[in-house]
Amino acid sequence: MNFRPRAKDEPEINLIPFIDVLLVVLIFLMLTTTYSKFTELQLTLPVADAEQQRDHPKEVIVSVASDGRYAVNKTGVEGKSVDNIAQAMRAAATAGPGSVVIISADAMAPHQSVVTVMEAARRVGLTQITFATQSSAAGRAASR
Repeated sequence: MNFRPRAKDEPEINLIPFIDVLLVVLIFLMLTTTYSKFTELQLTLPVADAEQQRDHPKEVIVSVASDGRYAVNKTGVEGKSVDNIAQAMRAAATAGPGSVVIISADAMAPHQSVVTVMEAARRVGLTQITFATQSSAAGRAASR
């Protein structure tokens, strides 16, 4: 038996295969990006008036004040009952059941006021409801 310690070989990192792989990847990337110029589509986008885009007939904006008053499309609603709000929403929904109800409630408005608007929308048959908010940066700027 041979109990002499063997001379340990120092580990070495062979960089030549690594460099070969990187060069192949580099050549591949160079070839694929060269041909991308020829695959582009030339598009002429349609032109529209900005004022015409502002007209949103499918939107019914319901505003709720902090004291519980309502306005549908910037027109005040008499009374606070569900029937009064539903009647105003039915008149404002010119696109029919496809209209989108945007509830813009004050942060201090009672929860019941928002639920009342949702109930009125259900009675009219408007099922698409969204809520308007403002970003926190705008709220901080307004409070200064």
